[in-house]
Amino acid sequence: MAIQYGISGTTAKGIAASVEQGVTEGSLGPGAALPPVRRLADELGVSPGTVATAYKELRGRGIVVTRGRGGTVVAPEPAVASRRPPKVPEGLRDLSGGHPDHALLPALVPPSRLSPGARSHRSTPRLERLEDAVRDWLLPDGVPVEHVTFAHGALDLIGRLLSVELRPGDAVAMEDPGYHHLLDLVTALGLRIVPVAVDDEGVRPDALGAALRAGVRALVCSPRAQNPYGGCFSAVRRDALVDVLRDEPEVLVVENDHASEVAGAPLHTLTARGPARWVHVRTVSKFLGTDLRWAAAACDATTLARHDGRLLLTSGWVSHLLQETVYGLLTDDGTRALVTRAGEAYALRRSALLQEFGERGIEAHGASGMNVWVPVRDESAVVNGLRSHGWWVASGARFRLSAGPGVRISVADLEPADAVRLASDFAVVLGESEATYGG
Repeated sequence: MAIQYGISGTTAKGIAASVEQGVTEGSLGPGAALPPVRRLADELGVSPGTVATAYKELRGRGIVVTRGRGGTVVAPEPAVASRRPPKVPEGLRDLSGGHPDHALLPALVPPSRLSPGARSHRSTPRLERLEDAVRDWLLPDGVPVEHVTFAHGALDLIGRLLSVELRPGDAVAMEDPGYHHLLDLVTALGLRIVPVAVDDEGVRPDALGAALRAGVRALVCSPRAQNPYGGCFSAVRRDALVDVLRDEPEVLVVENDHASEVAGAPLHTLTARGPARWVHVRTVSKFLGTDLRWAAAACDATTLARHDGRLLLTSGWVSHLLQETVYGLLTDDGTRALVTRAGEAYALRRSALLQEFGERGIEAHGASGMNVWVPVRDESAVVNGLRSHGWWVASGARFRLSAGPGVRISVADLEPADAVRLASDFAVVLGESEATYGG
């Protein structure tokens, strides 16, 4: 028995069960190093192959990860608890959620012709007319549309793809700062995150190059409305990223265009210019309704087969009732007009706040989307300071990996007149914070 780690067992199954028990009980915490294979084999009196098989099983189940020369360690726990936003205190104006303005969403009306539900839809999981509508939606933006599929939202699709394509311990390049639910999802899958810095044009080519050299097997990024920074690919940035990716044809490029119609910026997609393995994902929750848990995706043939094969084994298909509802909204002229108006409103509200910040000498970022990112020295001081003025904004901690501190402000329902007061209050809070730190 290896007393130091409390690991026991004489078979691969028994050793794996012992490690899992230690993790469950907390005696082996996240990041705890397991003994090298040969040393543990000697301590337990078994062959190195037995221990190696146990470690392989644990890696496959996401309990441990292997870090090259760093050895085998207990996988990090999903940071779900720490990344969940705190409850909004009563009486405050909530600018933390990142949700669309309900006044700019269409009314959701279920389809009048309901599915009889008499038999499985596994043989025809997608409505052909919705597939056609999706192709009409994506093609003008330059996204290849030969292969399309559906899922229960972007997180559902991305999680399914990563679990099929990668194994626990594999590395994924993630935007930093980035969308906290995606960061939690990747961690929960037992994958290793490699932070990739972003700026006003999205993912930085130098940071992506470093991540590729570190051996990432996938890149998850947003071509516009990047959350929380607001960056969007320019044509020049898109071309630079394609050049960086050109020598890594096996890397899966996941492009999450979550805001699409209300992003307030044109799409410069990576998918049309080179990646062999790619998927472009779009959802409708930001402009048709947060209850529409549906995503469309265009992808290469291999990615389609792997995604749909796993979907077939789980939920089988996306509800045809949901598909009918989405189709009705996507093809309705009145809804299209409302979505156009929403995109214009969000762009106006975002630019108004940025202008007010700029006039007060406050650095802020928000080239597209519904959010504005403001770098600050002390997130807690700013969040609590704004709270005293009646505002509630999101601390940047749950969005960051190695990026500097900041706060995220959602502008979806922040009218230009309100932006004046918020910027003034923000300037006061920053002044108080700087005084605390001595300038």
